[in-house]
Amino acid sequence: MPIREAAAGDWPRIWPFWHRIVAAADTYAWDPDTSEEDARSLWMDPAKRVYVAEDDTGRVIGSAYVTPNYGGPAARIANAGFMVDPDHSGRGAGRALAEHVLAAAAAQGYRGMVFNAVVETNPAVRLWTSLGFRILGTVPEAFEHPRHGLVGLHIMYRAL
Repeated sequence: MPIREAAAGDWPRIWPFWHRIVAAADTYAWDPDTSEEDARSLWMDPAKRVYVAEDDTGRVIGSAYVTPNYGGPAARIANAGFMVDPDHSGRGAGRALAEHVLAAAAAQGYRGMVFNAVVETNPAVRLWTSLGFRILGTVPEAFEHPRHGLVGLHIMYRAL
């Protein structure tokens, strides 16, 4: 699966699934009503290294970013975000993006990666643990899930 750094022109191909995922309000702690302009600023921020995964026709089916989670002496701990078009889930795009981003973050000099708010009911928790992430703690009942009610948010970490 081709994965490359995103270009500014990729945003219109990311936005439809970005919006669909965030509007569902079941995996991301972002406002479901985020405007396209604000979403672009969140995802395509120049401080982030953004990547896209494409299918064999060149269609963007997923995207991820890497950015420092902290500043100063802790700036070598990365944070990342991942989204795969729901129409393409379960086909390995998330794992391919994750493996690519983990390798890219290590090559960029990061020593570890932390996720600050992984919804505990998110199926991606299995992916992250299979890739060596561990749950450091859970903020109980921090997320209002549309189907499960109040659920926790995991803080997850992996050394690079």
